[in-house]
Amino acid sequence: MRVIFCKHNKLIFIILYFLLLSNCQLQATKNTHGINFLDNRSKILTVNKTNKNDVVNIIGRPHTTSGTTTDKWIYIERTLLKGKMHKLGQNILKSNNVLELTFNKYGVLTEKKLHTIEDMKKVKFTKKNTTNSVTQRSFVSNFLSSLRQKMYGNKSK
Repeated sequence: MRVIFCKHNKLIFIILYFLLLSNCQLQATKNTHGINFLDNRSKILTVNKTNKNDVVNIIGRPHTTSGTTTDKWIYIERTLLKGKMHKLGQNILKSNNVLELTFNKYGVLTEKKLHTIEDMKKVKFTKKNTTNSVTQRSFVSNFLSSLRQKMYGNKSK
């Protein structure tokens, strides 16, 4: 009986090996938000030649427009990948592109800026904390609120 098990041991190992490999993916799973291949689409747009209608046909409607005027359109692309085993499956940011288009009063593209993930790494943030003087309460306000809590606390007992 032991001889038969040893002969089939290699065959069983090969079958298990192929079953495990068949469940592995060759392509990484992507989680994309926004417009795919934004950098390639931005190369099609030409400054002082492309108008708003061409941009809508090529890329689509903008995600956001400028708060002050409607002459600045912003498109976003963000791609997350699943991490490897040493990252314990955490999401890894592969691309984070932001396309900023500026139009003149005639609707012709005057400026385009593509901000990539490398630009995001160059941004410096300040470490200073700001205080909000509006939400800070005065001594009288604190005293009256504590008095109110004591009054309503005694009624419930």
